[in-house]
Amino acid sequence: MDSVIIPDKNVSFQAHIQPVMLLKCAFSGCHDDQSRAGGMSFTNYFNTVADLTIVVPFEPQNSRLIWSIEGISGGTPMPPPAYPRMTANQIKGFRTWIGEGAKNN
Repeated sequence: MDSVIIPDKNVSFQAHIQPVMLLKCAFSGCHDDQSRAGGMSFTNYFNTVADLTIVVPFEPQNSRLIWSIEGISGGTPMPPPAYPRMTANQIKGFRTWIGEGAKNN
């Protein structure tokens, strides 16, 4: 899944964000529907945007999801050190998706 390249604009939740979430975040013991680590599930769009502090549409700099995947602003670095990190392209893609309004597309 690290081979998924997220474009610089027009980022799609279905085509770009969700595949990365399912691989890097939403698996057993972490942010799947059963485990809900930290009370969060990232298995689908509605779960991902349910808490408006996690994903703040148009404001990646204020989104806890970005803080976590970048390990900034007191966010707990995610994925945890034992798991593969997101690529620079994926992190930038998540910022772009949120900056474009975190649409369900």
